[in-house]
Amino acid sequence: MSKLNGRKPLYHQIRQYVTDQINQGIWKAGDRLPSEAELAKQFGASRVTIKTAISELIDNNAIYRVQGKGTFVSADASGEPVVYEPKKEENLGNRLIAFILPAIVSSFTTKLLDGMEKELSGKGYKLLYCSTASSQEEEKRVLNEVLALGVSGIVIFPVDGESYNEQILRLKLGHFPFVVVDRYFRGIETNSVCADNIEGGRLATEMLISLGHRQIGLVSTRITDTTSVEDRVAGYEKALSQHHIAVDHRLRITDFESIRLDSVLKDGQADPDASKAICTFIRSNPEMTAIFALNLSAGLTIVQAVESIGLRIPEDLSVVFFDQFEMADFAKVPPTCIVQDATEISKAAVELLLSAIRNPYGEPRRVTLTPQLLIRESCAPPSKKALQKNIFTIQ
Repeated sequence: MSKLNGRKPLYHQIRQYVTDQINQGIWKAGDRLPSEAELAKQFGASRVTIKTAISELIDNNAIYRVQGKGTFVSADASGEPVVYEPKKEENLGNRLIAFILPAIVSSFTTKLLDGMEKELSGKGYKLLYCSTASSQEEEKRVLNEVLALGVSGIVIFPVDGESYNEQILRLKLGHFPFVVVDRYFRGIETNSVCADNIEGGRLATEMLISLGHRQIGLVSTRITDTTSVEDRVAGYEKALSQHHIAVDHRLRITDFESIRLDSVLKDGQADPDASKAICTFIRSNPEMTAIFALNLSAGLTIVQAVESIGLRIPEDLSVVFFDQFEMADFAKVPPTCIVQDATEISKAAVELLLSAIRNPYGEPRRVTLTPQLLIRESCAPPSKKALQKNIFTIQ
């Protein structure tokens, strides 16, 4: 493995190495450069890093690429004339975009995938869908796999509980075009598109407060390192604060794993352990008259848990979800939801990605879209019986 100077960005060093080989006459005009895979092995670098260094040299006309043959040293600064222009359908790798998702388990993720495919198709690109099965290790493997395929860009819906994947940081450092959807990463500026989750959390909680609820519970997956969840909690607390309602940490349960809660979306039946935990949570907090569920799977698990202990929605407990429930018309009690516009998120993500493909060194942008409150039948003012419980508990 060739030794590089760790003080300089890796792609700068590789670019300088290639330039030196040419300037010193080691590689002459017309000589074929080692392949990207060979250079990656030689320097212990990623394909993204190699691709970035090579692309800059091509832009500077120091080298040129012939489709299907390799990369060659130019005769002079003007570069070599094009000797082969591939047809668009033969150059599929350069028109291929990877969309990486934890799983397709809800109407939101389904609409995201459909919207992304339609937007990209209209721009002459093909979509490659890849699932990470809600696993960070699988996410790393999939990222490496799609990069090896030579995709032009990546849209990624990160796994929950991820501050950021090391491979995603490498994409950033290598100026590879990618966009994060559903959230953003703290401490690393990337192109991202998501709903205004703070406003969504505030809207849901504000609506419950306007109905007269003061003891409002919160149920979610683990909060740490998932900005979409963190921001929804912040919105919930913001609404409570604006109405001078103390934040009571006893009225929240936030340690569920996504894969466990998602079983209700896949099988129609809530995970038994999750349902039991929610039942215990409700029984342990009789003063609680409403619950804000931070995602669809948590909301549907709550509905099944409430029914299993003989309570009624909304008479005994009001419930509001984050995310649309497409089967609401067939539900016993159609749920009130905070709705994200998956179509608009898809459009914005594709626009950002194509901009990044055109200009990999452009400033990253964060697009935040306002969610909507969709009022249905799962929320009502607290009953007199519930209010009496509250008064007794507060005293």
